[in-house]
Amino acid sequence: MKETQVIRALGALAQEARLRAFRALVVAGPEGLTPTALAEQLGIAANTLSFHLKELTNAELISQERQGRNLVYRASFDAMNDLLGYLTENCCQGAPCSPAEATSCNC
Repeated sequence: MKETQVIRALGALAQEARLRAFRALVVAGPEGLTPTALAEQLGIAANTLSFHLKELTNAELISQERQGRNLVYRASFDAMNDLLGYLTENCCQGAPCSPAEATSCNC
């Protein structure tokens, strides 16, 4: 993942409503959610949510697909994993570690 993509993704997630929307889409899994279902779940007005979904889409963290008359939004798990990989690439000075081992690691 290129540094510019990382900055764009982190910038998109650095807002409460967008972070909540992204997390909800991650939880929803491959089935995704419609904007209506997402707005109801998050308690966000549809027009406000639309703005936030556009920002997440531009950051390539989510995708949208038309299914009949509805749009379905899904988290981009590849982009999420690339971002996590970039952020943890040199964790523990390059030594392998897991979250359980992180407490014993000199990170």
